[in-house]
Amino acid sequence: MLSWASILYGAALSAALAGVALAVLARPHQAAVIAAGVAATVAGPVAWNAILRSTHASQFFTDAPVAVLPASWQDTGSGVFALAATAVLLGVGPLAGAPARRTISLAALCGLAAFLVDVYLY
Repeated sequence: MLSWASILYGAALSAALAGVALAVLARPHQAAVIAAGVAATVAGPVAWNAILRSTHASQFFTDAPVAVLPASWQDTGSGVFALAATAVLLGVGPLAGAPARRTISLAALCGLAAFLVDVYLY
């Protein structure tokens, strides 16, 4: 089971990676979009891992038998929660008037960042 320190460390790394990805790939560069993406990329994995921790769901940490990408359900859940949180936060926040394609593309970057950090951290 993950400790709170480990959960917060993973969320911070996910947010840092998402922030870099958004700063490099988001056009035009908007501080509000980057800040919302970073905040949601912290909140999503923390929420997911808090659920796993509180329910003692240790079987979610079983890695797939693929050497290149040994993802577990826990890793996938972190990515999905980051994607969802970012899509909602961007969609009702700084990108409320933007096309859905742009919003979901940026949210996918954040979800991917959380997923990859979890795959290679835990």
